[in-house]
Parts: sequence; C-alpha cells; structure tokens
Amino acid sequence: MESTAPGACEIARLPEDLLSAVISRTAPRDASRAAAASWAFRVAADSDAVWACFLPRDLPPLADGELSHAPPSKKALFTRLSADPTGAKCYMLPARALHIAWGDTPKMWRWIYLAKTESRVVTFVVCDRIQSKMLSQNSTYAAYMVFAIADDESYGLNFPAQEASVSIGETKSTRQVCIGGRVTGSDPQGPQPLAAHVQLPKKRADGWMELEIGKFCTEGEDDGEVSISLMEIRGGKLKKGLIVQGIEIRPKN
Repeated sequence: MESTAPGACEIARLPEDLLSAVISRTAPRDASRAAAASWAFRVAADSDAVWACFLPRDLPPLADGELSHAPPSKKALFTRLSADPTGAKCYMLPARALHIAWGDTPKMWRWIYLAKTESRVVTFVVCDRIQSKMLSQNSTYAAYMVFAIADDESYGLNFPAQEASVSIGETKSTRQVCIGGRVTGSDPQGPQPLAAHVQLPKKRADGWMELEIGKFCTEGEDDGEVSISLMEIRGGKLKKGLIVQGIEIRPKN
C-alpha cells in the first residue's frame, strides 16, 4: 500500500487561489519546479494568475500582435517572450538608436538592409544610454555589442584595442576589448599581438558576433542612467568592414 505524507495531504487541501498567490511571489524558475511537486501545485503554478505576475507590467500592447499565433495562456506568452530563465528584461538597442560618431556621414558609414551599418572610419565611437528603471531590479546585467565583420574587405579592427565602459550612478567599469580579435581578413597593417586581458568577441547562435562591453547591477529604480560606450580614438588607423546590429542588454548568467 502506498503511503502519503501528512504534509502533502494538507497542502493539497489548500485553495488554488491561495497556492497561486504564494507561488506568484517566487520566480518563474521556482514556479516551474513547483508544478512538478503535485497535481494541486501544477494547477496553481500553471495558472494565468501566477504568470501574469511574471510578465512585465509595462509590456507593450503590441507584444501579442508580434507573435504569429496567440499563446493560449500567460505562461505560454511568458515562454515565447522570455530569452532568460530568470524572467529579467532584455533590450536590444538597434544601430539607428545608437550614437555613432560620423554615423550621418556617408563617406564614413553606410546604412544598409536589416539596420546594419558598415563603417570606414579612423576614430571609432559607439555609445548610448538607457534608464535603469526600464530594467529588472536587483539583477546583474551585461551589455554586448552585436556585430559582423566583412571578412573579405575588413582592416584596422584588430589593433589597437578599443576601450569599453559601462557606468550606472557613481559606479563605472572599463576594460579593453578587440572587435576584430577572432576575425581573419586582409589587414594591410598586419597582425598585432593582443594583451592577455583584452576581451575578445564570441560567435552567437544566430550567426552574429558579440562582444561584452561590461556588466553592471541594478539595485533600485532610482539608480539613474546606464551609460554604455565603445571607442578607439587614439590609434589613428583607418578602419573598415564593421557591420553593427546594435547593443544588447541582458541578464548576466
């Protein structure tokens, strides 16, 4: 004969709305785990009342229209929109939303399909700002430059290294990065050695490259602006072949 723990029986007798209220005060990952505990937990944990609490309150009304098929539940909607199991907000700041030095000069940058920008510049400055209140609070984020390299005609992106920085409130982090660190191409300036501490880009699943600019923590809604910049203005070397998608801000795993 199978025995049932007394505690489990007591929990099963709790009203569904009470269980839902308790689970909604946890996190999306915790709710998914709770659903595996028992039938009573599954019903409560999968309810719209729980997952409506996990969806951002400022979710644009058009978000539903962006999906090919309307999700059947709030949990399904969250799953479709979420790229991170923590449920923290992610943002992509597209190329046209960024401040790019000489971005309006056709001789320096060329705007092409899919909001990519291709460059031929000497000084290189990309920066933008976002209000911290737009992000999830008490979370650690990282900002990434998402880009591609025109392999057959790129040069000047391997050396010297670029300076990347992220600041929020009074806290600022700075590091050296190299956009062209892992990309081969015809560089008339020749290969240049990189210091061991220089951050290099990685290839994404979608085929683009990404380079971590820096990370920061959001502690409260009054943290102010998050400022993000990536620049190289001292080398004086001509650069060509950089294709920019934008800057992505997402939780740091």
